[in-house]
Amino acid sequence: MNWKTAFRSFYYKNAEEPDDIVLDPARTALLVIDIQNTYLEAPDDPAEAERWQPFFERMNGTVIPNTAKLLDWARDKGIEVMFARIACQTEDGRDRSLSQKKPGFNYLLLPKDRADSQIVDALTPRGDEIAVTKTTDSALTGTNLRLMLHNIGITDVIVAGIFTDQCVSSTVRSLCDESFGVVVVEDCCAAATDDLHRRELEIINMIYCHVVSSEEAMSFVK
Repeated sequence: MNWKTAFRSFYYKNAEEPDDIVLDPARTALLVIDIQNTYLEAPDDPAEAERWQPFFERMNGTVIPNTAKLLDWARDKGIEVMFARIACQTEDGRDRSLSQKKPGFNYLLLPKDRADSQIVDALTPRGDEIAVTKTTDSALTGTNLRLMLHNIGITDVIVAGIFTDQCVSSTVRSLCDESFGVVVVEDCCAAATDDLHRRELEIINMIYCHVVSSEEAMSFVK
């Protein structure tokens, strides 16, 4: 995969290749979005569990191991490591946004202290690494993450997490609207299906971010 030509949508099919990306560790953050225990739990219904099996395989075989490596690399380089997770402050979820109260897949009742709302063990924040809780798709909309990024002096954000077509996409668009440079790490993200994952990457690439592999992302810091 060559990030300069991959994941091109109709809009950017014939666009010039972007300039090389050079990231300053002191002004770069790695943001890991919503890789929480609840999303690794197989549904009780056997048919549903089978339907979600490709997602679980990608998460356990690709996304979580690659994100763990990316975290180790970022910590070694002095890059600010940050996390966002879906979690409500109340037990009954009355503080949730409307999208999380609607019936269906997006109905989420994840009180902040409950085990299923926690970040998976393999990616646990360390020391004083910042972790925000949100009841929105975008990690900027429902938190003070925007303010903290500015206070720390961050200009560029590397993004990993789930779901590519939901919270990752919403966060990326918000970051871009705030004029942050955004890099999305393809092999550290997942949607429910590979088709949804790839389609969303094509939609956001070149407009709101640059979509790259983890190896490419790590090459941007010299």
